[in-house]
This record gives sequence, C-alpha cells and structure tokens, in this order.
Amino acid sequence: MDPVKSLVTDLVSRLGTHRENLLPVLQGVVEQQQYLSEYAMIKVAEAMNLSAAEVYGTATFYSFLENKKMGQYIIRVCKTITCSMKGKQQILSAIEEMLKIQIGETTPDGVFTLLQTNCLGWCHKGPAMLVNDEVYSDLTPEKVRDILQSYLKTAKS
Repeated sequence: MDPVKSLVTDLVSRLGTHRENLLPVLQGVVEQQQYLSEYAMIKVAEAMNLSAAEVYGTATFYSFLENKKMGQYIIRVCKTITCSMKGKQQILSAIEEMLKIQIGETTPDGVFTLLQTNCLGWCHKGPAMLVNDEVYSDLTPEKVRDILQSYLKTAKS
C-alpha cells in the first residue's frame, strides 16, 4: 500500500469519517508529510466520503495547511501592523539576504521556506516569527541570523 493512502486510512480510522474530523485529518497528514499534496487531498476525500472540492476548499482556507512542498523548516514572519512598526521589514531583509530567497520561496537545498502570516499573538514582543512550531520574539536582524544558524547546524542533509 502506498504511504499516503496508508497514512490517510490510519488517520480516518482513528478520527472518524464525520465532517467535523476533516480538519484534524488534514492536520495529521501535514504533520507527517509536511504538506497536503493533491493526491493526499483526493485520498482524504475518498476515505471520508466527501467531495474533493470540499477537502480542497478546507485545505486552502487555513494558512497552516500547506498545499505545496515546503522546506524542513518553515519560517513564518508576522505581517501585522504592530510587527511592521517594530521592524518586521528589517527582519525579512535579514532572512532574505542570509538565505537568498524571497517570501514564498524555498531554499534550493530544501531546508528553509519563507512565508508571511497573520498575527502570531506576540504583538507585545514583536517583531515575531515562527519556525515550524517554535515562536521567536523581540527579533533583531542579528538575533534572526543566530537563530537560523542554529537551524542550519541541525538540518537534515
């Protein structure tokens, strides 16, 4: 059995086929696969007896359910007005300069993907960013470079 179909089958058997379980199933796929491929969305639709359009609509509505292959580390920089006023652009510039990528791109080695996102809930300590599930706040360009260097040291080769 192919790994995606097996993963979806396992998630649906544990979580159930009710419509309210769609989001947890999609989150489970992303947790294991790092993104939702078109194939995975079709398998979820089949396993849950939902239309592919319904699964796709849900998957593309939520910003943390990526539908394209991402890097090992997904950097999400907060784009709220508060973080902008506290230096978000300098943070983005430092990341783009260090990694040689722009917003929406992944490094050629597949280690980092750079995205912007809505509020991370850290406005009082902005600018803020999320690297996978780890929040970093009170950022400066120097602090960002140190953070990314530590991820580079542990990146899968």
